[in-house]
Amino acid sequence: MTDRLNHIRNAIIEGKHKEIENLVKAAIEEKVNLKEMINDAMIAAMDVVGQKFSNGEFFVPEMLVSAVTMKKGLDLIKPLLKDEETESKGTVIMCTVKGDIHDVGKNLVIMMLEGAGFNVVDLGVDLAVELLIQEVKKINPDILGLSALLTTTMQEMKIVIEALETNGFRNSLKVMVGGAAVDATFAKQIGADGYGKDAAEAVELAKRFIAAK
Repeated sequence: MTDRLNHIRNAIIEGKHKEIENLVKAAIEEKVNLKEMINDAMIAAMDVVGQKFSNGEFFVPEMLVSAVTMKKGLDLIKPLLKDEETESKGTVIMCTVKGDIHDVGKNLVIMMLEGAGFNVVDLGVDLAVELLIQEVKKINPDILGLSALLTTTMQEMKIVIEALETNGFRNSLKVMVGGAAVDATFAKQIGADGYGKDAAEAVELAKRFIAAK
């Protein structure tokens, strides 16, 4: 790895969000390969962050700062990749279910997934089942991620899964659920394919889904 890539990687791990844009701009000016910048610096950095979180070395605030840092760098590169074929690990739709407007956890999962190389479509919060089914039909994702913070909205996850079955989409994608109101037992009860207790675990779950395809 070149010094430039190593500096970007370390800046993300250390959450140096004020420095990342200048580092990425300098790398772009030096014609550093964009895919290498994404794969060898940014994705590699977020892999380390996820591992540190799992090991108890990082907590949610550190992980969030690293994710924000990565996103700042990635946003500079994305416009330059418009005409290039970019390799994605898979497409994930993320949303907070109907009746729930909480999005902090969802947004962190999205940044972590993007940092891991996934193409993520964020459908926002308080999402009606009918609209979600329309988007699944249009986008044809590999994975659907559902978030709920409130115990009063967690049953919406079951309604979504039932709607996927009714419309013939259930076998074409994996459903992962998360949020403060949810646990692994509930995920199994409603027929979800997996449960992520935090952003790092959600990313590992998504990786396993894609690897098993």
